[in-house]
Amino acid sequence: MLDLTGKNALVTGIANNRSIAWGIAQQLHQAGANIGVTYLPDEKGRFEKKVRELADELNPAFYVPCDVQNDQQVEDTFATVAEKWGKLDILIHCLAFADKEGLTGDFTAIPREAFTKSLDISTFSLTRLARSAKPLMTEGGSIITLTYLGGVKVIPNYNLMGVAKAGLEMSVRYLAAELGGQKIRVNGISAGPIRTLASSAVGGILDMIHHVEEIAPLHRTVTQIEVGNTAAFLASDLSSGITGQIIYVDSGYEIMGM
Repeated sequence: MLDLTGKNALVTGIANNRSIAWGIAQQLHQAGANIGVTYLPDEKGRFEKKVRELADELNPAFYVPCDVQNDQQVEDTFATVAEKWGKLDILIHCLAFADKEGLTGDFTAIPREAFTKSLDISTFSLTRLARSAKPLMTEGGSIITLTYLGGVKVIPNYNLMGVAKAGLEMSVRYLAAELGGQKIRVNGISAGPIRTLASSAVGGILDMIHHVEEIAPLHRTVTQIEVGNTAAFLASDLSSGITGQIIYVDSGYEIMGM
């Protein structure tokens, strides 16, 4: 029986009830974990309002603003973790960003500013959060991020995000190698295409979903809850021997040659 009772989990990246991060938070909560939530601050407080309305269902220990490009907000986030819980067991990284110009048109036309911003938010943020989580994972822990097949194969219109995900997957391996001595495991989940706020920015997402439904061995896409179940497994002692891995949750699509 998967049991996370007494475990403390910080979840980043919840945007709405279709977010993969939301599916993960739900399954961690169902397994008994204590939940803390971050949201992206904005001048009108729209993200905070949406996240609070949704995450209230999980009775979270705290909500904190955390723009991963702001080092002070990152430090404040983990200071809250230390104050509320004293230790951290699970870190869920569900953060990605690319400007429209990074997801359309020619790859060679991507501006330097768009390139560096995307990698800062989508890739480096995992390392940045892991750096602050490390001293709080005093009893070991599990760090889990989200990636996609576009990080290893060319996917139409995925462009810049493919490069970001490739870097993210390699970051998983280097972090796993460094943190393993502290019994901190680091893994990624490569989910199949799901209709989310983030995926809606990728041109042709519906065509991608239909293609998966046609080609994948299970002839369907996956759900946020299925990804959440995998995250709960990776967060639990049932996966104590797994680190540095990318786990595909995509109805088997990744194995198909054509």
